[in-house]
Amino acid sequence: MSRRARWAVPGAAVVVTGAVIAALQIPAAEASPNLPAKTPAQLLASLSSDSKVPPLTGTVVETASLGLPQLPQMASATSPMALLTGSHTVKVYYQDSSHFRLAVPQLSSETDVIADGTKLWLWESTADSVTEFVPAADSAERAKQAEQKVAANAPVLTPQQAADQILAKVGQTTLVSVQDNVMVAGEPAYQLVLAPKDSRSLVGRVVIAVDGKYGVPLRVQLYAKGAHSPAFQVAYTALQFVAPDASNFAFTPPHGAKVDVVKPGDGKLSKPGAVAGLTGTSGFGTYGKSWLTVASFPQSDLTKALDPGAAAQGSGKQPDIISANGNGVGVSSQELLNALLGTAKPVSGAWGKGTLVTTSLVSMLMTNGEVYIGAVEPSVLYDAVGHTK
Repeated sequence: MSRRARWAVPGAAVVVTGAVIAALQIPAAEASPNLPAKTPAQLLASLSSDSKVPPLTGTVVETASLGLPQLPQMASATSPMALLTGSHTVKVYYQDSSHFRLAVPQLSSETDVIADGTKLWLWESTADSVTEFVPAADSAERAKQAEQKVAANAPVLTPQQAADQILAKVGQTTLVSVQDNVMVAGEPAYQLVLAPKDSRSLVGRVVIAVDGKYGVPLRVQLYAKGAHSPAFQVAYTALQFVAPDASNFAFTPPHGAKVDVVKPGDGKLSKPGAVAGLTGTSGFGTYGKSWLTVASFPQSDLTKALDPGAAAQGSGKQPDIISANGNGVGVSSQELLNALLGTAKPVSGAWGKGTLVTTSLVSMLMTNGEVYIGAVEPSVLYDAVGHTK
């Protein structure tokens, strides 16, 4: 796997309900440790290199506080909405780029991503389903292309993946600096700070804590403009640079589980954004660059993203229900959509009429059956209407 793909996993393996780790908080930074001085350019170079990540085991916690209205709690690990609020956890076991496991605990079940050296498995115990990703035996290049597609569209699960996505924005549009060193999960780390130059971005700054010895990202914090606490954070809360037990990478599909086999070139990973859930149709488009990028997609896809089974609702099948707390109480995709749009307000302009949802970090506009979304001021969304491609 490439450096950008080495931590990436299928988009279905998103982290889950905050109730699992309600008592687990990301610890406050300790006193600034002593490390050899490094410039921003040196830290950027270390993150952008293909240096080998050492074997490790650890716990990663993701927290999000985007200013959204309270969403109904979901037990489904496959819904992208699970990442929008609260805290979520994943256990990491990493030997090398072809042997790793990400274990995502839930209240009464688990989602696992396992690479055993020959295959990549996605096991979802709630649905009793297994997805088996098999590289093409006759074409290493095709397998690499499939991995890159997964990497480009997978949700954030680790600090490494978050850093990879953010580093793609570094360039003429970004101010780069260094803050005081910190301790993260007991490891001394540098702090690299990236900030957009354009004031129309809602992002204030991104702070990446880089391990002082191995150059591994240990924490990524995303701050809204003018904010003193992060709107989004993914970080190790426990970490040991030790090789995991080989048993962590052994997997056999449970008896009776539904197994779906995915191979490079079979079309299942061919659409841009197919993994991410929000952009899995040919109607996906973008406008702008770097920090001012706006994504667009059909409004119908928003419902599908909230509930992966929503596509069946128009086919005469019974509407799908997302289980909450695993106790049989469920919420429909429409209920989730209503909660998400609880703060929406009507807007209009030369571009037309629509509905706008704004938070400290994200703006979303719905108009003419399309959704436009980005970490930008609403004016950038208005400019994007009818111009995405």
